[in-house]
Amino acid sequence: MFVVYALYSKIHDKIYIGFTSDITERFKSHNELATKGWTIKFRPWEIIYQEHCSSKAEAMKREKQLKTATGRNFIRSLINNAKV
Repeated sequence: MFVVYALYSKIHDKIYIGFTSDITERFKSHNELATKGWTIKFRPWEIIYQEHCSSKAEAMKREKQLKTATGRNFIRSLINNAKV
């Protein structure tokens, strides 16, 4: 089982989209453990979207879709709706 996820940094108004087989450890890595990489600059992160996929190939395909302009607009709409 794989999870496609979107993180949001409210302080920096940034979105990160990825996939993993262990969402708990991956989230901990983004917020605490990692010492290098893009996401460390925009901490703290919150998970704003999760989607379960049955295969790695399916997760990779969905991640790629969410990284398009249409996908990012979808994620932004979730953020905007949560602010209401």
